[in-house]
Amino acid sequence: MTGFRLITQNPVTRRLFAGHLAALVALAQEDTGPLRQLRAGHPRLVLLDADFDRLRLLVREHPPAKRIFGDMEKECDRLLSIPPVEYKLAPRLQPQTRRVMDRVTTLALMYRLTGREPWLRRAVMELTAAASFKDWNPQRFNDTAEMTVAFALGYDWLYNALTADERALIRDAISSHALDQAAPIYQRQERWVRDHFSPNIAANCAMAMGALAIAEDAPEKAAFIVRSALQSIPQGLTSWGAEGGWPEGPAYSEYALRFACLFFASLETAVGADFNMSGIHGVDRAGRFRIYTTGPLGRSFNYSDGAEEVGLAPEMFWMARRFGVPQYAWNEQKQLERISTHAEALDLAWFNRDAKPPALPTFPLDAVFHGVQVASFRSSWEDPNGIFLAVKGGDNKAPRAHFDLGTFVLDAGGVRWASDLGPDDSAAAVPRSSLYRVRTESHNVMVIDGENQDARAEARITRQESAVDLSWVQIDLSRSSGARVRQWTRRIGLAQRQAVLISDSVRSDMPVEAMWSMLTEAEITLSGSTATLHRGGWVLAAEIRTPRHAVFDMTPARAPVGQTPTPNFRRLIVRLGDKITDVELSIVLTPYRDGQVKPKITTQFPV
Repeated sequence: MTGFRLITQNPVTRRLFAGHLAALVALAQEDTGPLRQLRAGHPRLVLLDADFDRLRLLVREHPPAKRIFGDMEKECDRLLSIPPVEYKLAPRLQPQTRRVMDRVTTLALMYRLTGREPWLRRAVMELTAAASFKDWNPQRFNDTAEMTVAFALGYDWLYNALTADERALIRDAISSHALDQAAPIYQRQERWVRDHFSPNIAANCAMAMGALAIAEDAPEKAAFIVRSALQSIPQGLTSWGAEGGWPEGPAYSEYALRFACLFFASLETAVGADFNMSGIHGVDRAGRFRIYTTGPLGRSFNYSDGAEEVGLAPEMFWMARRFGVPQYAWNEQKQLERISTHAEALDLAWFNRDAKPPALPTFPLDAVFHGVQVASFRSSWEDPNGIFLAVKGGDNKAPRAHFDLGTFVLDAGGVRWASDLGPDDSAAAVPRSSLYRVRTESHNVMVIDGENQDARAEARITRQESAVDLSWVQIDLSRSSGARVRQWTRRIGLAQRQAVLISDSVRSDMPVEAMWSMLTEAEITLSGSTATLHRGGWVLAAEIRTPRHAVFDMTPARAPVGQTPTPNFRRLIVRLGDKITDVELSIVLTPYRDGQVKPKITTQFPV
């Protein structure tokens, strides 16, 4: 709830939010409501007939779009020999729903562009198989939402090529497996309807798309669903906040943004307007959060339950066009160049050739997202060997949070030196707080008395400075360890755009064990107050500046049996000797190419 609370305390955002709700209440009282301008015929979701014509021309004239088209051709041919999905809960349906989403959107889009009959038949086979499922796992409604999007787009884009029986089968599945499941949830105003995070946006988007797809055959049901979605979804959309940060972390920001853009786009094409939903304050800056939390290696600051490798985000193309920010398109084009797997259908559907790399002054090298207490720093926008540092305060009560207030990641020289392990994908029957990947000890932060951080704690960025010699933030971690610590601040930033400075100042009324920790896959050589990390032809020199008696050490990073393993990782730690009540621990991390002279870093944090 933290993201929503911080946002709605802003009086401007509060007035905008109230205005949206007032307009939507009035809309809900109309007989036909948002469907009064429903476009007749199909397609009407995301793409119209004219858009398919535009895409055919784009593929002929623009080499990157042509490459995406070629990759998708190969994928469609591959799918001809792959059996359709089966109903399998393990324990979620999500692996199956995502296969259906990917397969149906790819096959349907490519059939519309080429008219190749085998691809049409294969799409229908997939839809028929999933339509026969006993349900789409409404207990975990994200599964239902993903399947509904696939069915809505498949039904709409293929409508004119489907037989009457095929249309009826797909339409009935949307109605019974999705809309009929959502209606009582809307009526009772429960679950995701009142949620402020990604489940709200995913469910509302999907139900609206399903309703818009079959609206002429179920007008009253469709009108109710779309009205309800319009009334509910601002609860989720406002959580991006003024700066575009997302409380659940970068991975779930991308998930929410994908559904949000599908929602906006479907309303625009189906009824001619998105009722200014995309104009909610902060949505336009959500793309900046992705850009600033992605390093030069295409790896994310993957705190919370996020994967390190950044996936595709075709919604960045849509955002670039909607908000006139060509850097969003650059971000997705760059990612398409990095990946080895096939592009997504929406990468072609929304492809935007007008891309421009981030540059000063519009995109400074440093950014702070106060709504979610995240900061990032870099030495360059386009140097693949450049330094990327990202750090967080945050709220341990946030959805999917780990006990990681103060943690950071570090990239330099094409190497991730300081890592976040990401989510635990095992089905371990232990409390979440006992999962190794969630616990404080597996993150790049100081551990007090070997214990997790307080599950209720928050940490705010209380100071920031950005300059050529030193850009940094200060995070107040005093509440992270409950009563064990009276005062704790972490300062962290880039010195001379060449090295990372980290300073932890800890005060306690009782002696505590404090152990600084950094998780890495690099090989480590120890030498008292210095350590040398080697990987990929690069070196990271670690030096303890204060206190003089502190030394580096190394311990394995091992998850318990039954949890997701952590192969190849080790912890670089700092031992302070006896328990402490007062310590100023200052460390400098300097990356440089193996065989070259280490840069001399004399910069220090101001007093």
